[in-house]
Amino acid sequence: MDNRKYMLWLPAVATIFLIIGLWLGRALDGRHPDSEARQKLNEVFDIIESRYVDPVDFDSLVELTIPELLHNLDPHSSYIPADKRVAASRDLEGSFYGIGIQFQMINDTLYVLEVINGGGADEAGMQPGDRIIEVDGENIAGVNADDEHLFSLLRGEKDTHVKLGVKRHNTPGLVTFDIVRAEVPVSPIDASYMLNDSTGYIRLGKFSENTYGEFLTVLGQLRFDGAKNYVIDLRGNGGGYMNPAVLVANEFLEPDRIIVMTKGRNASDHSILMSDGMGGFTNEKIVVLIDEFTASSSEILTGAIQDNDRGLVVGRRSFGKGLVQSPFELPDSSEFRLTVQRYYTPSGRCIQKTYKPGHNGEYETEIFDRYDRGEIFTADSVRVDSTLIFKTTTGRPVYGGGGIIPDVFVPSDTTGVTSYYIKVANAGLLRKFAYEYADLNRDTLNESRNVDEMLAKLPADNVLLQSFVNYANNKGGIAPRWYYINISAKLIVNQIKALIARDIVGMDGYFQVVNATDPVVNEALRQLTEGGADFPLTDKTTNTDHD
Repeated sequence: MDNRKYMLWLPAVATIFLIIGLWLGRALDGRHPDSEARQKLNEVFDIIESRYVDPVDFDSLVELTIPELLHNLDPHSSYIPADKRVAASRDLEGSFYGIGIQFQMINDTLYVLEVINGGGADEAGMQPGDRIIEVDGENIAGVNADDEHLFSLLRGEKDTHVKLGVKRHNTPGLVTFDIVRAEVPVSPIDASYMLNDSTGYIRLGKFSENTYGEFLTVLGQLRFDGAKNYVIDLRGNGGGYMNPAVLVANEFLEPDRIIVMTKGRNASDHSILMSDGMGGFTNEKIVVLIDEFTASSSEILTGAIQDNDRGLVVGRRSFGKGLVQSPFELPDSSEFRLTVQRYYTPSGRCIQKTYKPGHNGEYETEIFDRYDRGEIFTADSVRVDSTLIFKTTTGRPVYGGGGIIPDVFVPSDTTGVTSYYIKVANAGLLRKFAYEYADLNRDTLNESRNVDEMLAKLPADNVLLQSFVNYANNKGGIAPRWYYINISAKLIVNQIKALIARDIVGMDGYFQVVNATDPVVNEALRQLTEGGADFPLTDKTTNTDHD
C-alpha cells in the first residue's frame, strides 16, 4: 500500500520540482553575462513581428541570420540548411548507393570517365566513354554536373532499378541499360602507382570515413610491387576528418610520438594523440608533397611527419587551417558547424593563419595575395613569423603562425603558360579534344595494357599539336598564334596525353603522365636518391629551397 501511495504522489512531486527548476533557470538566466544581448535580440524579433509593415516569414529570416552570426566568429564556422546537409557530407561519406560510375559533363553531355569494378554499371556492361543521354526517360542534356536533381536520379535506395539511355561511340542510336543500384565506395585515393622500381606514389585527395583503410590497402600493394620509399601527395587536399589523418600518421611513427594536440574552451576539449608503435611502415623513407591548397587534416599529417623528423616535406607553404569544427544538429534537421578546438603540431605550433572575425573576404583572398607578393615563385618571399619559432625532435627550426613551410621549396611551374594556353584551357578545349580523340580511337587505344603502350599508339607530338591547333581554331574560334603555341607546345601536348590516359587507363594513368614532368615530384625523387629524406632528419639533411 505504501508503494502504491508513493506511485500516486510521484507525478505531482515531479511536476512541482519541474516548476521550481524552470523558475530557478529563468532567475539564473537573468544573471547570465550575455542575457541582455539575448533579450535585445528577442525584443527585435518581437517588434518586427508586431510593427513591421508587411508580414514576415520568420523561418526565412532566421535562415539568413544564423550564417551572418557564425560569419562573425571565424572563417570556418558555418551553417548548413536541412536541404543541403546531404550534399555537404557527400565527399566525406565512405559509400553511397548508386550506379557506380565517375563522370564529367563535356559538351553538355554526361560523359562516363570510369566504371567502378563490381558496381551496377559494370555488371550491366557500361564502358568508359559512354554518354548518358536519358535517365528513366528524362533527357539530362545540359544538366549541371553539380545539380542535386542529377544526383537524385542516379542515386537511390539499395537494389532499386534505374534505366539509362546511352550513346556509345561505335553503336548507332541509344543503348538501354537497366542498372541495379548498389553500394559504391567513395575513394579518397586519386592515384597510386610505382614512380620507379623502389618508390611508390600515392595521391591522397581527402580524409573521409574510409581513407585509412584504403590508404593501408594501397600501401600494401605498393610494397608488394617493390616499394621501399613513398611519396605522399597532399597537394590540393583540403582535409576532412581528423581521425583518418591521425591513423595514417601512426603507420609511419615509432611509439610514443606526438601526432597532434588539440585545445578548446573546456578541459574536455584538450587532448594529446600519440603513436602506438603498431604501424607497419616505420622503416621506409617518406616524402610529403604540399601546396597552398593543402589544409586542415592534411596539415595534421604533414606536421606529424615534419615535427617528428620522420620524413621530408617538399613543395610550397600549406593553407594554414588549424581550427576544428564540430557539427550540431538543430530541430529542423539543419546543422551548424562550430569551431570548438585549435590543433597544434607535435612541436607545439598552431598553424592557423591569422584572421579578423567578420572579415572573411580578406581571409579567403589570402591565397591570391601569396601570388601577388611572389611567395608562390620564390622562397625568399615566404613570410615567416620570427617570434613563433619551434623545434622538431632533432632541433630543426619550424615556424607557426600560418601554414606549414616545407623543408624543400619548389616554386609553382609556369613554364609554357602563355596567353594562348590560358585561352584554350579556360575554354575547355584541351579536355574536349582529348575526349573526342579517345572516343574516335577507343578500340585501338583500349588494347593498351598500360600507359606506356597507350602513349606509343598516339601520333608524334608535332602531329598531335597541329591537330589540336586546328581543332581549337575550328571548334573554339581561337586563332593560331604560333609564337605562343611553340612556347606552350610541351605543356599542351602533355596535358592532352594525360587527359587521353585518364579516359583509357584511368586516374592512375593521368597522374603517371602529368607527374613525369612535375618539378615537385621530380624533386622528391631527387631527395630520396641523394639522402635528403633519410630519417631522422637534421639540419644537415635538409635544405630550404630549390631552383
